[in-house]
Amino acid sequence: MINSAYKKSGVDVQAGYESVRLIREHVARTKIPGVMSELGDFAGAFKIANDYKNPVLISGTDGVGTKLKIAFAMNKHNTIGIDCVAMCVNDILCNGAKPIFFLDYLALGKNYPELVAEIVSGVCEGCVQAECALIGGETAEMPGFYPDGEYDLAGFAVGIAEQEDLLEISRVKSGDAIIALASSGVHSNGFSLVRKIVEGRTLDWHIQEFGKTLGEELLIPTRIYVREVLRNIKLVKSMAHITGGGFYENIPRCLPKNLVAKIERSRLRILPVFEFLQREGKVDASEMFGVFNMGVGMVLVVSPENVDEILRNIPAAYLLGEVSERERENESEGVVFC
Repeated sequence: MINSAYKKSGVDVQAGYESVRLIREHVARTKIPGVMSELGDFAGAFKIANDYKNPVLISGTDGVGTKLKIAFAMNKHNTIGIDCVAMCVNDILCNGAKPIFFLDYLALGKNYPELVAEIVSGVCEGCVQAECALIGGETAEMPGFYPDGEYDLAGFAVGIAEQEDLLEISRVKSGDAIIALASSGVHSNGFSLVRKIVEGRTLDWHIQEFGKTLGEELLIPTRIYVREVLRNIKLVKSMAHITGGGFYENIPRCLPKNLVAKIERSRLRILPVFEFLQREGKVDASEMFGVFNMGVGMVLVVSPENVDEILRNIPAAYLLGEVSERERENESEGVVFC
C-alpha cells in the first residue's frame, strides 16, 4: 500500500529496482582491482594499493550542462554519460593523477528503466575509457521538478598520485613547448551559446563539412585523455583541460603568473564545427576562443627536448606554441596569438 501511494505521487519504486537490474551488466564492465563494494551498497568502497608510499587523493566534480538539451531533442542518451566522466577525469588528470573511481548522480522527472540504463551505459563506457571504476551513484526520481523525459546528470571522481609526482606549474619556464591534444568536437562546454546559434534549425540537417547531421556532430562525446597522457606523464610539466572559458581562462591556469602562452595561430587545427558556429552565429573570433576549445581539448607544457617523443607517442598531439616571459600590457590575460 505504501508503494501504491508513493506511485500515485509520481515515484515508482519498482521502476527504480528495474533500473538497478538493467545497469548491473554495464557497471560490471568498470570493475578494477581495488573495488570492494557491490552495486546496491549504501556507499562505494575502494582499497588503495599498498605500493603507494605517499599517496595523495585528487577529486573533481562536474556535470554535462545544457548539452543535455541536444540529447533530449535527439532522443539519444547513450553517450552523454561519457561527457560526464570526461569532464571530471580530465580535470583530475591535470594534477598528474590517475582516476580510480567515479560516482554519478542522475535526477529525472520520471524513472524509465530503459532510459536510465541507456544513460548509465554511457557513464560506464566513460569509466572504461578512463580505466576507473563506477563504484556508486544515485538515481533520484523527482516528479514535478523535472519535466517528464528530461533529467540532469553530474558526477564525482577521485584520482591518486604519489605526492612527489604531482604536477607543479613552478617547474614551467620560458622556452617550454606547448603541445595541443586534439578535441573530438565541442565537448561539453559552451552549449548555451551553441543552442542559441542553432535555434530554429533542425538537428537532422545533414551538413557536408561534418559528414553527419548537426545533432550527431554536437553529441560527439568529450574525448578522455587519461590513457595516452598517463603513459607520458613523466615528460609533462603541467597541463590544462580546455573547458568553459576556452583558451583565455584555462591555459593560464597551467602557467606561473610571470609567463604567457604564445600560440601560433597558423598551427591551430580548428575543427569544422567551430567554423560553422562562428559563421552561423556571427561570433567574434576572440569570443570563440574564450568560450570553446576550438579543436584543442587539452594542452601539455613540456621541455623542448621532449617534444618529439610526445608527438610520437600521442597521435592526436601537435606543437601549438611556446611559453614566454610577459613583455607587454596586452599579455596580462596569459594567452597571446602570434
